[in-house]
Amino acid sequence: MLALRSGLTRALAARPLAPKVCSSFATGPRQYDGTFYEFRTYYLKPSKMSEFLENIKKNIHLRTAHSELIGFWSVEFGGRVNKVFHIWKYDNFAHRTEVRKALAKNKEWQEQFLIPNLPLIDKQEWEISYLVPWCKIEKPPKEVHVLWWHESPDSRAAGRHQSHEDPRVVAAVRESANHLVSQQNMLLIPTSFSPLK
Repeated sequence: MLALRSGLTRALAARPLAPKVCSSFATGPRQYDGTFYEFRTYYLKPSKMSEFLENIKKNIHLRTAHSELIGFWSVEFGGRVNKVFHIWKYDNFAHRTEVRKALAKNKEWQEQFLIPNLPLIDKQEWEISYLVPWCKIEKPPKEVHVLWWHESPDSRAAGRHQSHEDPRVVAAVRESANHLVSQQNMLLIPTSFSPLK
């Protein structure tokens, strides 16, 4: 985190309208527990989506040279539009620290990827997540529209309807709702350069 902030601080020092940066990290014992995924959300300034995505598409190789991109999506609906959502995989926190340090030293990445995109971003959010034991990440056989893989929005609706009729699912949802702090639904459209479609 320090490498990212120091790199951003230098890049933003000359910019009068800096994007807002928010973060959320796991603080419990799982913090040192191996592989995790960083979920990043960028809120773009109105009318800047095309310019941002074109620059990312052209220069994504500068970023993926350092760590694995799981997926990169634009948000079709669900909250604010002009938003992109991407997921990066890290072996552990030491790996993430190494990647952020390397990026902070990489002039090509800063000049072609970071600095041109900063004026297009209004706000950034990121959080660290671990896979739950029963979950796995794999590429689905067809294009998906949400992180729960569905063949289409209609198949999602049918599946949700069917699950609401299953007493086991209803009981599990009622139990898990006791632990739910918030929930947000978004329809995500994969970019052409997203590994996970």
